[in-house]
Amino acid sequence: MDTDAQLSERDRSAEPATGEERSRSSRFRARPSRNPRLQPLASPRGAAHAAWGWLTGGGPLRRAGVLLAVCAAFVLLLSSLVTQPFVIPSGSMENTLRVGDRVLVNKLAYRFGERPRRGDVVVFDGIGSFVQSAPKENAATTLVRKLASSVGLMQPAPTDYVKRVVGVGGDRVVCCDKRGRIAVNGRSVTEDYLYPGDTASRVPFDVVVPPGKLWVMGDHRSASRDSRDHLGEPGGGMVPVDRVIGRADWIGWPLGRWTALERPDAFAEVPDPDSRAGHGGRARGGT
Repeated sequence: MDTDAQLSERDRSAEPATGEERSRSSRFRARPSRNPRLQPLASPRGAAHAAWGWLTGGGPLRRAGVLLAVCAAFVLLLSSLVTQPFVIPSGSMENTLRVGDRVLVNKLAYRFGERPRRGDVVVFDGIGSFVQSAPKENAATTLVRKLASSVGLMQPAPTDYVKRVVGVGGDRVVCCDKRGRIAVNGRSVTEDYLYPGDTASRVPFDVVVPPGKLWVMGDHRSASRDSRDHLGEPGGGMVPVDRVIGRADWIGWPLGRWTALERPDAFAEVPDPDSRAGHGGRARGGT
C-alpha cells in the first residue's frame, strides 16, 4: 500500500479549489477593527498626526473654537510673562491715573538686574506690607478673576496696588520742608505730578528705607493709603522689591488717554543714599 501517495492525495484535497467548499470568511481579506479599544497603540508621530488632523479638520465651529483657544493661551502666556493690563480701581493716583484706566504693566522691567527707581509707577503685591494676609476667596472666583484680570476685564486682586516709588533702599525720606515738599537724602523734591491742590503730605514723617525695600506714595496724597498709613504696622509700610509685579509703562485704555508713563525729572538731583547729604537731617533747597 502506497501510504505516501495517499497522504499527498489527502493534502491536495484538503484545499478545495471551488468557493463552494471553502469557508465564506476565507474569501475576504481581514479588515482592521474600527473599535479604538482594539486598535494597537499609535506611535508618537502617528498620535501627533492624528491630533493635527482633528484640529485642522471638522467644521467651521471646531476651527473657530481651536483658534479662540490658541489666542486665549497666547494672551494668558503674554500677560503672565511679559505685559499685563491692570485696571485702576481707585483715585489714589489721580490725575496721573484715573479710575477705570487700563495700564500696561511691564513685567520684564526688573527681571534682568534693573531695580525700581524713584519716580517709577509700579504695581506690587501688598501682602506683608500693606496687608498682612490675603483675604479668603472661593477657588472658582479666584480662577475667574485671574483669567479676566489678565486681559484687563476685571480689577486685579484686592492685595495688588499701584503707587509711585519715592524712596529706594538706603534713602532717607522726610516730610516736609518749609515749602511743604518732601526731601530725599537732604534734597527737596518738587512733585509736579501731584493732584491739583494737594500737598506732599499732611502727616509729617522721617524714615530711612531698608535695603531691598521701597517707600511708595500715591499722586493723590489726600486720597491715597500708602506707605505713610502703615508706619506702625509690621514692615513699616516698606514694600519688598521682590513683591513688585512690574512697572506701569503705558495707559492703554481708554484710547483718548493712550500715553506713555515717563519717569519724572523730580528726583534727578537727588543724591545717592551713601553720600553725606543722605545722612543729614536738613533738606537742601528747603527755604
